[in-house]
Amino acid sequence: MRLKSSKVNEFRLWGLVLMLAGMGFMIAGTAAIVFKFPGSGIITGIGLVLGLITMLGSMAIYFWAGMLSTSAVQLQCPECGELTKMLGKTDRCMYCKTILTLDPSQARNS
Repeated sequence: MRLKSSKVNEFRLWGLVLMLAGMGFMIAGTAAIVFKFPGSGIITGIGLVLGLITMLGSMAIYFWAGMLSTSAVQLQCPECGELTKMLGKTDRCMYCKTILTLDPSQARNS
Protein backbone atom coordinates (compact mmCIF):
# COMPACT_ATOMS: atom_id res chain seq x y z
CA MET A 1 0.00 0.00 0.00
CA ARG A 2 2.89 2.41 -0.45
CA LEU A 3 1.74 3.68 -3.87
CA LYS A 4 -1.53 5.51 -4.36
CA SER A 5 -1.45 5.43 -8.16
CA SER A 6 0.14 3.38 -10.90
CA LYS A 7 3.92 3.45 -11.29
CA VAL A 8 3.77 5.08 -14.72
CA ASN A 9 1.60 7.87 -13.32
CA GLU A 10 4.04 8.35 -10.41
CA PHE A 11 6.90 8.89 -12.87
CA ARG A 12 4.79 11.36 -14.83
CA LEU A 13 3.92 13.20 -11.61
CA TRP A 14 7.60 13.68 -10.74
CA GLY A 15 8.27 14.88 -14.28
CA LEU A 16 5.51 17.47 -13.90
CA VAL A 17 6.82 18.59 -10.50
CA LEU A 18 10.30 19.12 -11.93
CA MET A 19 8.91 21.00 -14.93
CA LEU A 20 6.92 23.36 -12.71
CA ALA A 21 9.92 23.87 -10.42
CA GLY A 22 12.07 24.73 -13.44
CA MET A 23 9.52 27.25 -14.64
CA GLY A 24 9.39 28.72 -11.14
CA PHE A 25 13.18 29.13 -11.05
CA MET A 26 13.14 30.81 -14.45
CA ILE A 27 10.29 33.15 -13.52
CA ALA A 28 12.00 34.05 -10.23
CA GLY A 29 15.23 34.79 -12.09
CA THR A 30 13.44 36.98 -14.60
CA ALA A 31 11.58 38.78 -11.81
CA ALA A 32 14.94 39.90 -10.41
CA ILE A 33 15.47 41.98 -13.56
CA VAL A 34 11.89 43.24 -13.74
CA PHE A 35 11.85 44.44 -10.11
CA LYS A 36 15.47 45.73 -10.31
CA PHE A 37 16.91 43.79 -7.38
CA PRO A 38 20.56 44.54 -6.57
CA GLY A 39 22.77 41.97 -8.31
CA SER A 40 19.91 41.04 -10.61
CA GLY A 41 22.25 39.73 -13.33
CA ILE A 42 23.68 37.06 -11.03
CA ILE A 43 20.25 36.15 -9.62
CA THR A 44 18.85 35.90 -13.15
CA GLY A 45 21.74 33.74 -14.34
CA ILE A 46 21.41 31.37 -11.40
CA GLY A 47 17.62 31.16 -11.80
CA LEU A 48 17.82 30.44 -15.51
CA VAL A 49 20.54 27.80 -15.11
CA LEU A 50 18.70 26.05 -12.27
CA GLY A 51 15.49 26.22 -14.30
CA LEU A 52 17.23 24.74 -17.34
CA ILE A 53 18.70 21.88 -15.29
CA THR A 54 15.35 20.99 -13.69
CA MET A 55 13.55 21.22 -17.05
CA LEU A 56 16.13 18.85 -18.58
CA GLY A 57 15.60 16.51 -15.61
CA SER A 58 11.87 16.67 -16.27
CA MET A 59 12.41 15.86 -19.92
CA ALA A 60 14.58 12.87 -18.97
CA ILE A 61 11.92 11.55 -16.57
CA TYR A 62 9.15 11.96 -19.17
CA PHE A 63 11.31 10.17 -21.76
CA TRP A 64 12.05 7.35 -19.29
CA ALA A 65 8.36 7.01 -18.38
CA GLY A 66 7.48 6.88 -22.06
CA MET A 67 10.01 4.14 -22.73
CA LEU A 68 8.76 2.15 -19.73
CA SER A 69 5.17 2.64 -20.88
CA THR A 70 5.88 1.16 -24.32
CA SER A 71 7.20 -2.08 -22.81
CA ALA A 72 4.62 -2.34 -20.01
CA VAL A 73 2.18 -5.25 -19.87
CA GLN A 74 -1.34 -4.22 -20.85
CA LEU A 75 -4.24 -5.90 -19.10
CA GLN A 76 -7.88 -5.30 -18.39
CA CYS A 77 -8.68 -4.24 -14.83
CA PRO A 78 -11.04 -6.73 -13.14
CA GLU A 79 -12.75 -3.92 -11.18
CA CYS A 80 -13.42 -1.15 -13.71
CA GLY A 81 -12.85 -3.03 -16.98
CA GLU A 82 -10.47 -0.39 -18.39
CA LEU A 83 -7.31 -1.33 -20.28
CA THR A 84 -4.36 -0.40 -18.04
CA LYS A 85 -0.58 -0.85 -18.05
CA MET A 86 1.36 -2.67 -15.38
CA LEU A 87 5.04 -2.37 -14.43
CA GLY A 88 6.72 -4.99 -12.27
CA LYS A 89 5.01 -7.80 -10.36
CA THR A 90 2.36 -5.61 -8.74
CA ASP A 91 0.95 -2.26 -9.73
CA ARG A 92 -2.27 -0.27 -9.47
CA CYS A 93 -4.93 0.37 -12.06
CA MET A 94 -4.49 3.81 -13.66
CA TYR A 95 -8.20 4.52 -13.30
CA CYS A 96 -9.65 2.92 -10.15
CA LYS A 97 -6.38 2.32 -8.18
CA THR A 98 -7.09 -1.40 -7.66
CA ILE A 99 -3.97 -3.44 -6.85
CA LEU A 100 -3.13 -5.70 -9.80
CA THR A 101 -0.68 -8.60 -10.08
CA LEU A 102 0.28 -11.31 -12.55
CA ASP A 103 2.12 -13.36 -9.90
CA PRO A 104 -0.21 -15.97 -8.31
CA SER A 105 1.84 -15.99 -5.10
CA GLN A 106 1.20 -12.23 -4.67
CA ALA A 107 -2.56 -12.45 -5.34
CA ARG A 108 -5.06 -12.23 -2.50
CA ASN A 109 -7.66 -14.94 -2.25
CA SER A 110 -11.16 -13.49 -2.55
